[in-house]
Amino acid sequence: MLGNSFASEKKLTVNGVDYRYHSLKAASGSGLGDLDRLPFTIKILLENLLRKEDGQLVKGSDIEAVAKWGTSTAPAGEIAFSPARVLMQDFTGVPAIVDLAAMRDAVAKLGGNPAAINPQIPVDLVIDHSVMVDHFGSSDAYKANVDREMERNFERYAFLRWGQKAFNNFRVVPPGTGICHQVNLEYLAQGVWSEQTDSETWVYPDTLVGTDSHTTMINGLGVLGWGVGGIEAEAAMLGQPISMLIPEVVGFRLTGSLPEGVTATDLVLTVTQMLRQHGVVGKFVEFFGAGLAQLPLADRATIANMAPEYGATCGFFPIDEITLNYLALTGRSVQTIDLVEAYCKEQGLWRSDDQVEPVYSAVLELDLGTVRPSLAGPKRPQDRVLLNQMRTATEAVLPENNRDQAVPIPDSKEQLHHGDVVIAAITSCTNTSNPAVMMAAGLVAKKAVEKGLNTRSWVKTSLAPGSKVVTSYLAKAGLQDYLDQLGFNVVGYGCTTCIGNSGPLSGPIAEAIDAGDLTVCSVLSGNRNFEGRIHAQTKANWLASPPLVVAFALAGTTRIDLATEPIGSDSAGQPVYLKDIWPSNAEVAEMVALVNAQMFLKEYAAVFDGDESWQNLPVPEGLTYAWDKESTYIRRPIFFDSLAVAPGYPGIKDARLLALLGDTITTDHISPAGAIKASSPAGSYLREHGVEEKDFNSYGSRRGNPELMVRGTFANIRLRNRMIPGSEGGVTRHYPSGDDLSIYDASQRYIGDSVPLIVVAGKEYGTGSSRDWAAKGTLMLGIKAILTQSYERIHRSNLVGMGVLPLQFTGKDSAERLGLDGSETFNLPAGPVLQAKQKLPLEIVRANGQRQTIEVLCRIDTDQEVAFFQSGGILNHVLLELMKK
Repeated sequence: MLGNSFASEKKLTVNGVDYRYHSLKAASGSGLGDLDRLPFTIKILLENLLRKEDGQLVKGSDIEAVAKWGTSTAPAGEIAFSPARVLMQDFTGVPAIVDLAAMRDAVAKLGGNPAAINPQIPVDLVIDHSVMVDHFGSSDAYKANVDREMERNFERYAFLRWGQKAFNNFRVVPPGTGICHQVNLEYLAQGVWSEQTDSETWVYPDTLVGTDSHTTMINGLGVLGWGVGGIEAEAAMLGQPISMLIPEVVGFRLTGSLPEGVTATDLVLTVTQMLRQHGVVGKFVEFFGAGLAQLPLADRATIANMAPEYGATCGFFPIDEITLNYLALTGRSVQTIDLVEAYCKEQGLWRSDDQVEPVYSAVLELDLGTVRPSLAGPKRPQDRVLLNQMRTATEAVLPENNRDQAVPIPDSKEQLHHGDVVIAAITSCTNTSNPAVMMAAGLVAKKAVEKGLNTRSWVKTSLAPGSKVVTSYLAKAGLQDYLDQLGFNVVGYGCTTCIGNSGPLSGPIAEAIDAGDLTVCSVLSGNRNFEGRIHAQTKANWLASPPLVVAFALAGTTRIDLATEPIGSDSAGQPVYLKDIWPSNAEVAEMVALVNAQMFLKEYAAVFDGDESWQNLPVPEGLTYAWDKESTYIRRPIFFDSLAVAPGYPGIKDARLLALLGDTITTDHISPAGAIKASSPAGSYLREHGVEEKDFNSYGSRRGNPELMVRGTFANIRLRNRMIPGSEGGVTRHYPSGDDLSIYDASQRYIGDSVPLIVVAGKEYGTGSSRDWAAKGTLMLGIKAILTQSYERIHRSNLVGMGVLPLQFTGKDSAERLGLDGSETFNLPAGPVLQAKQKLPLEIVRANGQRQTIEVLCRIDTDQEVAFFQSGGILNHVLLELMKK
């Protein structure tokens, strides 16, 4: 450990074991001043800098800047954050390991040692995003889906087995285990991290970054972590710190307790709405107040999980007695628990009801007693709707002319209507990690079955727990049988419907939807409901608690007020209302009390072993990977074929618009994760390579193939490119020909003519999952710059990380105010110097020759990012630095 300018190195002894650590108290007495009222998250960042001080990447002045956080003299500077570890899921993890394999090739080509490319900090990859709901509503659904998953993903999984063997510090949790965030919460996270160096053991806060935006879930356990793009994660794996600005921290005071019948899901949807309205993009959120003592750890994790939905970098809950109780419940060792308590109390990282409140940049407040049953949708998680207003909310998005249209379902006596629920899925890390809402779902199912109710025939039902522990406690409570009777059989342990792996609807249902062009719905216990994400045929998607998912499966429609209208009829023909089958808080608590540590110890005892099919996968040998040129899953990327540092900025000349987009363009719009249409450029590519449509799998599963993903970039079926008014899907207008083409085909024509490209969009560009391929695909399409009104944090960073210039309108400028239509060309002059956040002149040349110059803001935000950009991206920069050594 270098540095120690503030004499902070100390010793801590716990149960006879000695640990070295950097003491905030000691640093306070050595010139950093009073640190007591700093937010917990800022204290964690401060410790990180004290521990990593080296006089170069981390200087004494950086430490002083963070120590002065919140004061009038505090500079809003740049710091280098070094996480303890990295977490990945397979959609984003596979291309990350593909990149590392390609970097090994590049090192070998340059005469270096390929083994130099190796994770420098612990990395865990959990395979959780590839199981699809092909089979449902039967006792054999789980086995059938897992068998199909292994069949589809054979190449990807064999590649990961190679990576597990070839790289140090890299572990893989096999498929069929659980969702990465729930596995992290229940097993991987330690609360505080210990590291053996020579003869000493160092202890420090457990921190991480992950390649999934919902990495933030772990903040519910008092572990500071957030999602980054795969590009940043790869750099962190290779020992590079995360460059970031000292954040603002918004405090969120919680008081009171949740009322009868209200769930943690209702709470998180309320919190999401409040924080989105306040505006917390790029900021930390820290929860405090007397209400924390009323929130179980699982409820905290539910709130922390949805930080991307409320726009924050993280939503943090400090460590306290409730945290320790959860660590014990989930089977962590006594030494781990005692170390967490002793270290946090010594460091001032322990929360108690009687402590002085930290100082925050701003404070919001919520009385938990005011929360009401809610859903969110139909296409954004922050658009909360009270349960008793669902009929009105649904009807507001239906076509006005034929709202009551009824379409016969082929081979059935039933009819399908606008607003009907065709997918009801208990899915996603957000809620399946929470025993209270899962038990509540089971109790609703039990009471419904006892009343003689059943789910509607047109509803596709599924249950995808985040870990096998959920199955253990539902079985012990005797509730899984009732869920099974309503069709909520386990379909897999992974991220299914929430990521778009909802699988096909039955043929007759799909036919009826298309025949009537019906606006049908999904109701899911997930965190994302963006357009085109859940299923191509569901135009309205509603987020809800697991018990409400069951309720809407029973009702079969969202055009209902469940507070006043019957959900169905009992076996005697009498109306049954939601209140008749809704469990009391006491009933739920009685079921939750059945959860015990033995369940966690049993299910995680062999977490890295996998089943026989996993263990029998062929594992290639060698430090470098033997690429298969015929593979449609794993192909060597071209990002490292040329390496050079270009000082300044080369400029853009006569660039054309590839897409003119509106507000809230998500990473789902840019890099869809779901089904591949046969008629799309990606579908054509697969057919040309002999892949039948039934074996297309998903965009997300094929991110290890650059050729496919460049064809999938901007291919979302709900993308609306204003260059072709009224269009939907990945299409654009080529200039000067005026031809309407797919975005991919147009880009190839432009690349062939050496024409650079830009994309112009509105506010909140890049919202959603932290997909590195949204930036990689952008680069491969020949796009040199993105110009928007504002960015979401991760995607802006990813663009810089791939050498794509993020620009932002200044003042009141926007595409609408400037009257852009796609026929223009754009010029950005070259410059010998490129600086973070500098203003640049962008010239717009109209089709009639008229010229206009506007000022745009360069959203390369830090000096470190400038260095990355000038190297052609962060990974090129790391590789160049490595070769220097």
